[in-house]
Amino acid sequence: MSYLTWSEQTISNFSNENINRLYNDGYVFTRIGKGVMHQTRSLRINLEKFSIYTKNTRVLNSTKDVLLESHPIPYSDYHWSIHKLGKDFYTNKFNDVEFSAQKIKELITDKEKSNYNALFVYKKNDEAVGYTICKETDELIHYAYPFYRLDIDIRNLGMGMMLKAIIYAKEQGKKYVYLGSAQRPTDTYKLQIRGLEWFDGKEWKVETDELKHVLQSTHGDESITA
Repeated sequence: MSYLTWSEQTISNFSNENINRLYNDGYVFTRIGKGVMHQTRSLRINLEKFSIYTKNTRVLNSTKDVLLESHPIPYSDYHWSIHKLGKDFYTNKFNDVEFSAQKIKELITDKEKSNYNALFVYKKNDEAVGYTICKETDELIHYAYPFYRLDIDIRNLGMGMMLKAIIYAKEQGKKYVYLGSAQRPTDTYKLQIRGLEWFDGKEWKVETDELKHVLQSTHGDESITA
């Protein structure tokens, strides 16, 4: 899979202050290697401006029995079934995404190689139905790599997981939730949340119609292989 990347840097300063600044400059952590960050057309939710749309309410109602638990990485209750679920999810859901089971395990269990420090576990009736690998600082959560069971009948589970993470972040007093990048027409589902901002390479913007036009006219963009 090709990712839209305008600039790359590898950091050694992992302080909250430095990471917050870089995310504000359009950089996000990657799974390529420890400290590797890419500047991209980043999306974030400004939590001061976040509120629930009617459509969001329907999603939350359909996932009301799914509860979010936040756990530190390395995840102490790790089991091989987690990386199997992630590998199966990305293989079946996205034809052009290469995400190995070994890399998923590494991101969740090895703090020396992983840029991420929080695992959101989503449970229904005490059974895990989904996970999201996240980066958390004092002011932000990067909702980076979600995956969930495709064999379970929970309507809107993926969108519900994202909304629950945003609500959790607001409850924790964070300023932003970062949702990765916008680079393909299929990324427009991320625009359904109030408070959305997007980075155009120089500044953060709020005009979603402009972003929709950019995505609809995008065919590969100026991207490199991650």
